[in-house]
Amino acid sequence: MLEINSLKKYDVQKMYKIYDKWPQIAEDSYNFQHKEIEFEKIDHIVFVGMGGSGAIGDMFSAILSKTNFHVSVVKGYVLPNNINSNSLVITTSISGNTSETLTVLNLANIKKCKIIAISSGGKMEKYCMNHSIDFWKMPLYHSPRASFIGFSFSLLKILKKIIPISEKQVNESLNELKKMQKNISSSNLTNSNLALELANWIKEIPLIYYPWGLNAAANRFKSSLQENSKLHVIVEDVIEAGHNGIVAWEKISSIQPILLQGDEDNIKTKERWKIMKEYFEKNNIEYKEIFSVNGGILSKLIQLIYLFDFTSIYKAVLTKTDPSPIESINFIKQKLSNDEFHS
Repeated sequence: MLEINSLKKYDVQKMYKIYDKWPQIAEDSYNFQHKEIEFEKIDHIVFVGMGGSGAIGDMFSAILSKTNFHVSVVKGYVLPNNINSNSLVITTSISGNTSETLTVLNLANIKKCKIIAISSGGKMEKYCMNHSIDFWKMPLYHSPRASFIGFSFSLLKILKKIIPISEKQVNESLNELKKMQKNISSSNLTNSNLALELANWIKEIPLIYYPWGLNAAANRFKSSLQENSKLHVIVEDVIEAGHNGIVAWEKISSIQPILLQGDEDNIKTKERWKIMKEYFEKNNIEYKEIFSVNGGILSKLIQLIYLFDFTSIYKAVLTKTDPSPIESINFIKQKLSNDEFHS
């Protein structure tokens, strides 16, 4: 399996130690006395962010999917055309220097939207101070992707008065994190560790099939495997895959299917899972099933993201790869033109 000495050797910047502390970071972040906002007449919430910050928007979009809020997630330079003064634009850049997010922050300010800005400092903090925009400064834990949990639970607290997430749901999600920590943390490098077992199973390119509602977890898993493990990854909606993607399996492939499921999936989605598994078994295609916990959507997503992020760290170490460096991303950022908040 994996020994702690190997973890320490290849995870040079000790990312795994931050993940060992995720439940405590989540709880501390939520209990911190953040200024809570209470806007009136909000009919549209736009979450803006890239990478780890963008994953926060994906999660909140899923959480709010069954409410009356119109929710958009922006990963890029352009705001939706239908925003107005009743739109709440939440810009998250964990580093504070993400060019796409800063550009959208500037556009939202020009269009006089309601704005919440969150970062660990950087250019975003300076811009907000200069333009009297509500700003929350959060601690950076190792990297933007490792800081996901702190920023997410801080935002849950900040938005407490305008989004339908109860204290009970928050506490439930914190309890699920603590349960998962006992199994997947670096103190349990045994065969019972679910994240380590999944990391060992992944040998080629994983294809993650997901149902409606769990796309945020699937996309986060893709990003974590790409950044930490340096792997190519594919994600597909299981229903849509039945109309095109399934055909690719008619040729022999080294792709490994992962079926991300929940006990509360729609009845027709459950039917599709059954058919997919029958197809794979008939054609001798090995697959892996991952189930979310029972409970609210917050608990499901947080628990899955914790499992998947740790999986990506273990996978990196198993292949003697340091999960922290992101040289390719830095290459792109260095080549981008340095126009200040393009508009």
